[in-house]
Amino acid sequence: MSTLSIDEKARLYASEKHKAVNHYYDQYPYVFHLQMVVSAAEKFIHLIPEKDRQNVLAGCWVHDVIEDARETYNDVKKALNKDIAELAYALTNNKGRTRQERAGKQYYVGIRNTPYAAFIKLCDRIANVTHSKNTGSRMLKVYRKENPAFVEKLYDEKYVEVIQYLEKLVKE
Repeated sequence: MSTLSIDEKARLYASEKHKAVNHYYDQYPYVFHLQMVVSAAEKFIHLIPEKDRQNVLAGCWVHDVIEDARETYNDVKKALNKDIAELAYALTNNKGRTRQERAGKQYYVGIRNTPYAAFIKLCDRIANVTHSKNTGSRMLKVYRKENPAFVEKLYDEKYVEVIQYLEKLVKE
């Protein structure tokens, strides 16, 4: 009997938790969005040290599980591991009435201070922009407007390739 890799465990865990709270991405089961984030990460995974790649992919799967699926940091830590729980926690929006309040300065400080969280957040935005373009969503306009400040808050020399891809995607 083969044991599951940590990113496979994270896929099953996140899928189950989002499904349990009836969480959707437009009309799709939420796993649709999570797979898009993982696919974006896989495109740029060569930028991540090999020893950390499975945890980063696992972080992609669980990046919204605290924010949207009623899980806690300790739930994620118990199900997966501390590093992945740190990623999920860093990528959880703050409480707020508006997008600006939910993703304020403190939120981005937490992302920048957590190894690989910026990488995952960039992949998340690539997934959201791609989906918005594919569906004609009004959110594309929001992402275009936010992009210069978004990139500035997350800029890291290590992820220039990801940032350039995102910037091209937003402009097309």
